[in-house]
Amino acid sequence: MIIIKQEFNVNGLNYTIRSAIEADATALSELRLHIDGETEYLDREQGEGFIDVPGFEQMIRADTEQTRNLFLVATVGERIVGFSRCEGSHLNRLSHKVEFGVCVLQDFWGYGIGKNLLRESMGWADSSGIKKITLAVLEANEKAIKLYKNLGFEVEGLLKKDKILSDGNYYNTILMGRFMGGSL
Repeated sequence: MIIIKQEFNVNGLNYTIRSAIEADATALSELRLHIDGETEYLDREQGEGFIDVPGFEQMIRADTEQTRNLFLVATVGERIVGFSRCEGSHLNRLSHKVEFGVCVLQDFWGYGIGKNLLRESMGWADSSGIKKITLAVLEANEKAIKLYKNLGFEVEGLLKKDKILSDGNYYNTILMGRFMGGSL
């Protein structure tokens, strides 16, 4: 699916959120690899689950054609600094919901990029008849959890000792959801 490009100015930074296009594939492949090495809040370590340029091209094509998928990028000038995806299912019992994921370069944290990627995704979901957005967040990522709660997400569950981080300790994952038009 495709959305209309949106411009933002937050804390003096001008950036754009738009639908991903196939020409973004090279930058996205490099960006994802870089972001994976910046934080432990993601599922992957740097280099794991690598998606090459043809893989991103295929994903962007599929997401553009699918009515239940949305692939967005955030750009500063011509540089992609973050992206998000909503992925849905065409199985009847799951067709009312999508799963949201987001990545932003650490140098661009604090400018509302992740929040605005999520807001654009929520607007798309609401206007597309999607009733629920779900996401998973590491329990240690308190800032993200607070943001999600402020945007109407509720905690739905806890996966205990779900991830092992570089410190050798186990961490819980929180499952959250937002149901259009009210509480879960």
